[in-house]
Amino acid sequence: MILDLPRFLDAERPYWDELNAVLNAIDADPFRRLTLAQITRLQYLYERAASALARLSTFSAEPHTREYLEALVARAYAECHANRERNERFRPAHWLLRTFPQTFRRRLGAFELAAALTVAGVVFGCAALVLDQNAKPVLMPFAGLMQSPANRVKQEESQRGDRLAGFKGTFSAELMTHNIEVAFTTFALGATWGVGSAILLFYNGVALGAVSADYTRAGYTQFLLGWLLPHGVVEIPAILVAGQASFVLASALIGWRASSARRKRLRLAASDMVTLAGGAALMLVWAGIVEAFFSQYHYPILPYSLKIAFGVVEFSALTFYLLRVGRK
Repeated sequence: MILDLPRFLDAERPYWDELNAVLNAIDADPFRRLTLAQITRLQYLYERAASALARLSTFSAEPHTREYLEALVARAYAECHANRERNERFRPAHWLLRTFPQTFRRRLGAFELAAALTVAGVVFGCAALVLDQNAKPVLMPFAGLMQSPANRVKQEESQRGDRLAGFKGTFSAELMTHNIEVAFTTFALGATWGVGSAILLFYNGVALGAVSADYTRAGYTQFLLGWLLPHGVVEIPAILVAGQASFVLASALIGWRASSARRKRLRLAASDMVTLAGGAALMLVWAGIVEAFFSQYHYPILPYSLKIAFGVVEFSALTFYLLRVGRK
């Protein structure tokens, strides 16, 4: 069949121009989502341009047109058939309400492992302090915890003014920085096949268990709960989430019964690890605010019942968020 080249070019060029405009629009906004109708139209324009290129390839005339069409078809092919994932614009609300809680639930086994190690540490710390009171300097990480619970409670309850006036913002930032550093250290130790993370989580549990046993045995359980619950119900789970991320990393490195290469396993797990680490950091920001502006104030400034109730509400909300929010 003889091709009327000028007529053919005149008829097809509008479709090429339309395809070029669509591809330019995609390049200008790579995060845009095409509708089904737009995708169908793109596929049609690509197939039509490819067909035209095949017909033009038999002609030695119009080399510039053929070169232009070759480039256009190649661009369209990359959009329609390339085996790659398009990066999506970060949407904070979507990440907070769907991505993070869904990732948490998908990797729940790693969180349970982190929690089990911490609980084991709590039990060990409690038992060690009960069996040997002289072990207190070894079990507790801060010098401020060395004083007797009775003296600590008496000192805190004697406060009448705002002892953190003018410094709450600075103190809150320091708490956030320290806790996020601990969380990210826990996460990074996943590179030790999880061994370092396991040790750190267990030790955190030991310190928590020792402090809890010390105040409970002295009869200051209410003070302990009022002191730790407001920020601890978020801070401790945040460290566990960091541990969860570390065990996701460790699993990708070890590759339990996995046939894929380590590089591929790490690439597939990278998104979940970053999501969990980011979620832990966000939780610790909130915990730092609560600890500086609320937890440090005790009876008679704030009644213990109010502080305990606040912690219970926080924990309930966090549990609902992590286990229920974002379900389809």
